[in-house]
Amino acid sequence: MKKILIVDDEPNIVMTLEYTFKKNNFEVFIARDGQEALDILKTQLPDVIILDIMMPLVDGFETMEQIKKNEKLKHCKVIFLTAKNKENDIEKGLALGADAYLTKPFSIKKVVEQVNELLEI
Repeated sequence: MKKILIVDDEPNIVMTLEYTFKKNNFEVFIARDGQEALDILKTQLPDVIILDIMMPLVDGFETMEQIKKNEKLKHCKVIFLTAKNKENDIEKGLALGADAYLTKPFSIKKVVEQVNELLEI
């Protein structure tokens, strides 16, 4: 079973993504901010991380930097899913090593397609 970590502080988005990926036979982990995500990543190695940028405590960019420093997480695919849609935000996200950058509001179908594409499902 594939594992996915959803990192977002918006409850409706978390619920929608969690429901969708559970329905698609993923084991789902939830973090409400970057620090919680980094704590989960100490014990779990997800195949995909869906990561918001604007969150309390540790933002998505900082979280991404920490993920990329961790040798055990090198295989993880990371998708930024964020309202930050300016060119320089997208460039920064991809430069930090994200595999994809999707903006909110988003199509759940598009998110699932992107995850499946990255995992070659």
